[in-house]
Amino acid sequence: MVFDKLKKVFSGSTDDEEVGNEYLEIDLDQPEKENKVLVKLFTLKQYEDVTDILNSLREGYTIAIVDIKILRQKDSIELKRAVSKIKKTADALEGSIAGFGENMIIVTPSFAKIHKAVKPPEEKKDRWD
Repeated sequence: MVFDKLKKVFSGSTDDEEVGNEYLEIDLDQPEKENKVLVKLFTLKQYEDVTDILNSLREGYTIAIVDIKILRQKDSIELKRAVSKIKKTADALEGSIAGFGENMIIVTPSFAKIHKAVKPPEEKKDRWD
């Protein structure tokens, strides 16, 4: 209905009775949703806890700090599966993932990168030394 009237206006038809006095109001004072970065802490107690982490990462504005200590002590195979799934999602979202100490993982979305210090290669010693 509105599009038909707009079409008539732009096609050059100036018949006031056909166009009418109807208009479309656009509310410009509508509050904008602010997209702030959220740093969220997670504890990985079991493999199923990965779902909450992945959902937060997919929102695109969450930096996840994950404590893996409990799952690491319980089941290292489940921990590897969970970390692998988080890594695949981070890669798909073009984000970064890094270990922080032995019990923490940090995962960021695409707009944030984790600086990973490059360790200088160790000098190889001769077997004669």
